[in-house]
Amino acid sequence: MMNLHDWLSVQHPGLRTYKAFQQKTFELSKTDAEHKALYKLLSSIVSPYIDAFDEEPLPNAIAETTFSRLLEVVRDAENSVLLPLPEQVRVLNSIASVDLV
Repeated sequence: MMNLHDWLSVQHPGLRTYKAFQQKTFELSKTDAEHKALYKLLSSIVSPYIDAFDEEPLPNAIAETTFSRLLEVVRDAENSVLLPLPEQVRVLNSIASVDLV
């Protein structure tokens, strides 16, 4: 699994980063079939955020808070791939319930 957290942690918390993140997870879902569900879920949690702020000014406080939350989710996702399968499913369910907006 590509280290998305390292990549994400050096990005600006602006909307372009979310779009690039979505593209990265889309590409990885094609090349890393073993973690396809994880990449799809990660991509899906940023979609509402992109939709909510596309073409709109992004308040700094919201950008920072949301970006920190996304970093936490990606870190947990990456760490989950080494866990036993029941724990991986628990993390997938947790990611599926994330609401960044």
